Formats: sequence, structure tokens, C-alpha cells
Amino acid sequence: MSGERTRAPSKAQQSRHAARELAVQGLYQWQMTGKSITAVEAEFRSQVADDDLEDHENWHKVMEIADLALFHELLHNVARERQALDASIAPLLDRRLEDLDPIELAILRLGAYELAKRLEVPYRAVITEGVELAKSFGATDGHKYVNGILDKLAGRLRSAEVTARRR
Repeated sequence: MSGERTRAPSKAQQSRHAARELAVQGLYQWQMTGKSITAVEAEFRSQVADDDLEDHENWHKVMEIADLALFHELLHNVARERQALDASIAPLLDRRLEDLDPIELAILRLGAYELAKRLEVPYRAVITEGVELAKSFGATDGHKYVNGILDKLAGRLRSAEVTARRR
């Protein structure tokens, strides 16, 4: 047995993760339906509990623990800055942006936003969150693709932080 212990996530970490889960689902809905981001957020906020769903699939229950200010920021700012985020992601892809799985695109946009604009979040935390979201919502090995793209993007957007970490 190793001396390393896995710490349970703090309430704050759980709250931020829940906000990211909701943001990815909201961005996916926005991408697929063409509804305004405000309408998508309103739908999420108006959900009622559904006891037939598992907790992580029940938006109402996730909303109870989520950092709602972060959810709002991520949802609106990713949508508002979509073109710039796509421009930062596109050169790193092995296919056209339009050919990405829509959930992976939502996760990559979210990760790109956090790498570019939320500098208080360590780049490794952004990548880890992206991978976890892809494992939860994406295709079977989609998390590997998300990991590779976000790692390359971190090298471009946060080169000093990445270099310092790798020393």
C-alpha cells in the first residue's frame, strides 16, 4: 500500500464541478437547439426534482449543490466568446470543428474559456475537469481526445505556468 491518500473533494470543489457539469449540458443544449443561452439557463433553473433519475442526471439536484454564479458565468461567457474559443481550438484538431462530437465540442469550449480567462484555476485542474466531464458525458474514449487538445492548448495559452510545472 502506498503512502498516498486520495482526498475527497471539498464542498467548494464539488460545487464548482457541478457548475461545470451543468454548463457543459447547457452548452450542448444551446449548440443542438439554437435556443438563446438565456432561455437554456432559464430551463435549467426551472427544473423540478425527478426522483426517477440518478442524482448526477437530475439537473434539479445538481443545481442544489452547484456554484450557480460560476454556472452562469461559464454558460454565458463561453457562448459569447464562441468564435474566439473555436479559433483557439481549431488549429489543434485533427478534423474540422464541425466534425467533433457535440458534447466534446462543448467540453473543449469550456476548457478553452477557463484556460484563457479564469487564470486563477490551475491549468491542470482545467484539464482534469475536462477529462472528467468527457468521461461522464462523452463518447467511450473521448476523454483521451479532450485531454490531448486541452494539454496542447494549455501549452499555448499558459506556457509560463506549464513550463514551471514541468521543471
